[in-house]
Parts: sequence; structure tokens; C-alpha cells
Amino acid sequence: MPDERQYYVYMLASKTRRLYVGVTNDLVRRVWQHRTKAIEGFANKYNIERLVWYESTSQVLDAIAREKQIKGWRREKKVELIEEDNPGWTDLARDWYC
Repeated sequence: MPDERQYYVYMLASKTRRLYVGVTNDLVRRVWQHRTKAIEGFANKYNIERLVWYESTSQVLDAIAREKQIKGWRREKKVELIEEDNPGWTDLARDWYC
């Protein structure tokens, strides 16, 4: 049976629009971890918890490569990517945990 797993590259933003780029195989769980500050680190330190962009792939190496690519971009290019589909920087996970 082929592996049906999905991998996600995502960007979170703080209220002041500080950005965090990450990769995960469980986007719902990972966003919850950011929101509940379950894991220490950059996103926790700067209250970065709003999901503003993500994409998925079935290949883990593709997801890792894409994360590295985006992390290497200047901020302006990251903002452009977010605003292509989410011009208002709406929290895409706002209704996930009600």
C-alpha cells in the first residue's frame, strides 16, 4: 500500500506580523502546539501563532526543500507568497479548535 502521508510547509505570523516558517506531517497538531506554547523556541518567544499560509506535498524531501527555500527568501518575498492567497493575513486555523 502506498504511503498516503502529507507533509506541510507553513508560515505563522504574530500580531505584529513577525514570521515563522516550518514543516510538519500534522498541521493541525503543530499549529495547536504553537498556540498552546507547548514547545519552546522562536515562535513561542515572539507569540507567533496565527497560520497565514501553508502548502502540502506527499514527499517529505520536497517539503523540507521548500521550507529551506522559503527560509532563505527575503521578507518581502514571503509576504508576497502569503498575500497571493491571504491578502488580509487571516488566521487560516481560526475555526479548527472551537
